[in-house]
Amino acid sequence: MTTPANLALEGNDPRDPTHPAFHDNQPVETQLLHGSHDPSVTFEEYLYYAAITRAEEKIANEKHVAAMGPKTVKSVLKNRFSKGHVATVASPTDHGSTNEKSGIDGVPAAPGNQNLGLVSEAEWKNASRAVRTAGWSSVFYLITTDILGPFSVPWAFAQMGYGPGVALYTVFGGFAMYSGFQLWKVFMYMDSDRYPMKSYADAFFRVYGRWARHGVNILQAIQLLFTVSILILSNGQSISQISKGSICFIVCLVIFMAAGIVVGQIRTLQRFSWLANFAIWINLLILFIVMGVAANSAPNFVATEASFGSDFGPGPIHTYAGTPPNGKASGGTGFTASLNGLNQAVYSYGGAMLFISFLAEMRHPWDFWKGVLCADIFIYVVYMFFGIFVYSYQGQYAYNPVMQGLSPYNWQTACNIMNLVTGLIAAALYGNIGIKVAYVEVFQELLHAPPLTTKRGKLIWIALVPAYWVIAFVVCAAIPQFSYISGLVGAVCILQFTYTFPAILAFGFQIQKDAMTPEEHFDPATRTYHGIDRGFKRWVRGFMVKWHLNTFNFIYFLGALCTAALGIYSSCLGLIDAFNGTSQATSFGCKSPSA
Repeated sequence: MTTPANLALEGNDPRDPTHPAFHDNQPVETQLLHGSHDPSVTFEEYLYYAAITRAEEKIANEKHVAAMGPKTVKSVLKNRFSKGHVATVASPTDHGSTNEKSGIDGVPAAPGNQNLGLVSEAEWKNASRAVRTAGWSSVFYLITTDILGPFSVPWAFAQMGYGPGVALYTVFGGFAMYSGFQLWKVFMYMDSDRYPMKSYADAFFRVYGRWARHGVNILQAIQLLFTVSILILSNGQSISQISKGSICFIVCLVIFMAAGIVVGQIRTLQRFSWLANFAIWINLLILFIVMGVAANSAPNFVATEASFGSDFGPGPIHTYAGTPPNGKASGGTGFTASLNGLNQAVYSYGGAMLFISFLAEMRHPWDFWKGVLCADIFIYVVYMFFGIFVYSYQGQYAYNPVMQGLSPYNWQTACNIMNLVTGLIAAALYGNIGIKVAYVEVFQELLHAPPLTTKRGKLIWIALVPAYWVIAFVVCAAIPQFSYISGLVGAVCILQFTYTFPAILAFGFQIQKDAMTPEEHFDPATRTYHGIDRGFKRWVRGFMVKWHLNTFNFIYFLGALCTAALGIYSSCLGLIDAFNGTSQATSFGCKSPSA
């Protein structure tokens, strides 16, 4: 039996009758996956078929608009912000007989009667579009669910003060939106019914090659592992507070880890969908409770003193317009504290890693801008209002996560219990995706493990889940400092997916696209591109076409790398200070950092 990983690595055209997929009688959906990672497909071929798919989507949308009747102000607004519609699958003869130019930048359409082996053109399109059911409003919901995480924002303001806090959250929010639009642009030019783009790593595979795809997937697996670790630590602190410190802290972490192992045995994300929807409303309820309690009660001095030392015992509350002076920022002083706050800003906007996956499920991906624009504005407003509100009442005593900084035990416990529920759901989701990424990248591609749908694959999954959670537990038990470990993950991983990678992806894509000249063309019959040159000279020519945009993207890339370096530096300094006796929590110890 040939595994999907082997087929992807062989690099043959999955529609070729001699391809191993046909010998295994694999469905067209499996062949689509193989074609997405086929190294024999060139950059220009991806552009060629993407142009055809986008042109067909535009035609289908125009027919839909025409069916709505004459244009009025009401109809224009309704069309602009409609939930979308299901695009009609074009038949093989819809565009092939005329061979007219269509699509993006006038790329010619493919011949409709092209031989696809055992799979017809219509079957190929139907299989490719089967999962494209989401509208822009669904994408708004998904992006908001993925990114919105305001529980660290008040602590970040405590490190930076009002002015720098507002400035940094505004700048990082703006760049996060820019990165989202760059990912959208690459997707629109390189995704097609013929070669559907399914994941973040697929975009890098098509622009930079196989090594980039593997690198992105490995870093994604690392980020997801550390995200699960952070959730174990956060919810272990919640359990410790609920028990008023009567349970050994390491036992609190074990309790949550054990619950995660049980829930993590669910293999399909579909079973998590209703739980994820439920978790959103719980998080909103936590926000309202925190604001109400913070406005009427003192901060939790027990938790701040346990985490940040005796300087943060009971005392007057201070807020600052600029960077807090030495000794007034919980978890650092001066410049280092500001960098720690910056790390939390980065962490708060993390989520672009899943944008390609969201686009892959849209029935009309042209509308993605609506979802990402509305989501980013909504998230920014929530961060600003919630962060400034809680910081104004708790000042330097703002805690991370914020619900553990409430002083009345009853309200604190209520929020902690709700946080346990949402944390378990989130950890199970991230663990599920992380294990799948690791399984496909390592076990299937390198060790030739069976697919997860087989009996052997299911047995391996059962064994991998506890191993994955135990590794995550070891990380957080060894480094029980929530703010610094989450900041470190933000600097090492999340910042790359949200800022660094989109910048260098847009840089490489734009150069290769602009290097194509009107004299060059792609021949779909032979699957070859007739270009005038290759190599370094071609890259230079492509760079100069839009040198201002390419220069900006490259400077943006370098700036993101520098920010990542500063974030790693500040997180490491914070961890060193915490282990110098500032915090009562120690590696694999019983004392809690929150109770």
